[in-house]
Amino acid sequence: MRESLLTRLALLAPAQGLILAIIVLPATYLVWLSFQASSFGTGARFVGLDNYLRIAGDPYFWRALLNTAIVVLIVVHGELLLGLGMALLFAAGLPFRRLLVAAVLAPYAVSEVAAVVMWRFLFDPDVGHVAYVLNALGLPSLEYAVSPASGLILVSLLSVWLHLPFTFTILYAARLALPGEVYEAARIDGASAWQTFRRVTLPLMVPAMLLAMLFRLIFAFRLFSEVWLLTGGGPARQTEVVAVYLYLEAFRYNAFGGAAATGWLMVVTSLLLAAPYLWRLARAQREDR
Repeated sequence: MRESLLTRLALLAPAQGLILAIIVLPATYLVWLSFQASSFGTGARFVGLDNYLRIAGDPYFWRALLNTAIVVLIVVHGELLLGLGMALLFAAGLPFRRLLVAAVLAPYAVSEVAAVVMWRFLFDPDVGHVAYVLNALGLPSLEYAVSPASGLILVSLLSVWLHLPFTFTILYAARLALPGEVYEAARIDGASAWQTFRRVTLPLMVPAMLLAMLFRLIFAFRLFSEVWLLTGGGPARQTEVVAVYLYLEAFRYNAFGGAAATGWLMVVTSLLLAAPYLWRLARAQREDR
């Protein structure tokens, strides 16, 4: 038994060492750095909670946090509704389904930089094709360069377009995994399509929906590329998100301690936002047992 235990520990050691080197040690260092005043050319100096207090008193941080919350709510719930609707539609049977699935998954193969460049051209108020269509329909174009609201809307739409394949894949796989017997029983009982969806499909897909929302919340809260490449946080830092605020703290203002503190505030906030989803997911798993 002793040899078996040692063998197991030896087999687990490389993976545990990798986790220690990539996650645990950097996270521990960031905790230490968040209590220091550190910049280029100066040694770290312990300042206690000053970094956290300075960030908590910075109105730009609260603006970035509010923008992040708005984008996360739009992205997570928008992707859930679209992904669920598409998953049910595809599962019901569509002609050329394989081709359509490939088309739906295609945005996931596009790099974020290429996607931002493409969307900036499409929504350009002067030469963009989408802006031209919106104006032809009597709708205002998205002036993302000068309007904070338009910038956040365009960032949200871009993020949904880029990451909808992820949510769709989870929900589509969950729908295909549902047993056909329950639908046969509902049909025999005379249930309508709406009753079948509400009483059969939706309850059985709740764990998959919660899992998709949880992952997308975590990913969306770290949103950076779309905002930085599309608006740069402007105009006047009105479209900043927390990740952009952290980047500016570290690489524009060279406040490494403040950037580390911002990173840990991001972790805590994302955990608080994810807590209801984790609680509901654990409850759904207990009910399945």
